[in-house]
Amino acid sequence: MTNTPPDPESSAKHALGFDEFIAVLVAFSTIGGILFWSISRKDSSWDFNGVLSLSPTTSPSTQINQGLPSAAPTIQPDADNLRSPLPTPIVEPSSAPLIIDQSGATSVVPPTRITPTTPELKQAPLPSSSTTNPQPFSLVTPSKTKSTIPPPIAFNDVSADFWGRGFINVLSSRGIIKGFPDYSFRPNQSVNRAEFAAILEQAFEKKPAKNTLKFKDLTAKSWATPAINQAISTGFLKGYPNQTFQPEQKISRVQVLVALVSGLNLKTPASPVQVLKIYKDAKDIPKYATDKIASATVNGLVVNYPNSDVFAPNKEATRAEVAAMVYQALVKMGRLEQIPLKNIVRLPQ
Repeated sequence: MTNTPPDPESSAKHALGFDEFIAVLVAFSTIGGILFWSISRKDSSWDFNGVLSLSPTTSPSTQINQGLPSAAPTIQPDADNLRSPLPTPIVEPSSAPLIIDQSGATSVVPPTRITPTTPELKQAPLPSSSTTNPQPFSLVTPSKTKSTIPPPIAFNDVSADFWGRGFINVLSSRGIIKGFPDYSFRPNQSVNRAEFAAILEQAFEKKPAKNTLKFKDLTAKSWATPAINQAISTGFLKGYPNQTFQPEQKISRVQVLVALVSGLNLKTPASPVQVLKIYKDAKDIPKYATDKIASATVNGLVVNYPNSDVFAPNKEATRAEVAAMVYQALVKMGRLEQIPLKNIVRLPQ
């Protein structure tokens, strides 16, 4: 039997065993980690975050492998330009980092999801009222173009085939000539001088009356006084030598045309007598009105119904005839469009 010598005892000169080496390594690692954590907490001037923080080129997994907690990148909104921030990336580490507390215990921090936040937009300051005066605005809703002329009045005694219907419709829609309360127009009713003055006042430009005359048969309270003063001031009408106006007198066709030619100041043609030969009853035209009627004929103011070559100068003018002649005067002024009607007298070409 062979006696085996006992194992040699450990001494200061003897090398450490494997287990002893592992224990010493773990102890030093623990002590070093505690010292590093303590120094970084107590001395804030040692800023290791800038050196060891996550750089744009370093992936989250590289930071975690280094044993450092990940820092969420902060994106500051550009408040001056009020632009929307870029989407904030979501950092999800591949493995949770370990945190060592003062006691040496380790704990696992769960992955942190960084949710992008929307920056508050700054409202631009309103301009001072002392420097600028903001103009109010309104929201315009699209709508159909409306005519400035209302639709014509449907008079119950003006048929669709009535010869003067077109003249009556246009003038009544503009308020130049009016009907009666029973919705009638009475186109064949004669017109007196006061009524004709009222029509002239509505049809032509109103000017302030100057040097108004005082008539014996017209009071200041009469409804027709303003219209008569206007017609006299603008040169359409005149009174009689005995200082009367005779407002209730029926006005004849020749007087209507003389008034229109005078008020429009139309020129007399070179050969008035030659012009008037177009009418079969030219001999019935009063001599004082020869030049005026010739001018009215040349300028297209004469409307004869039913026969265009019969003038009937001394016949009382009807409401329809007055409407037609006033309409033609407005055509001459360029304010209305011509109505094609064979009863409008035109000289042969």
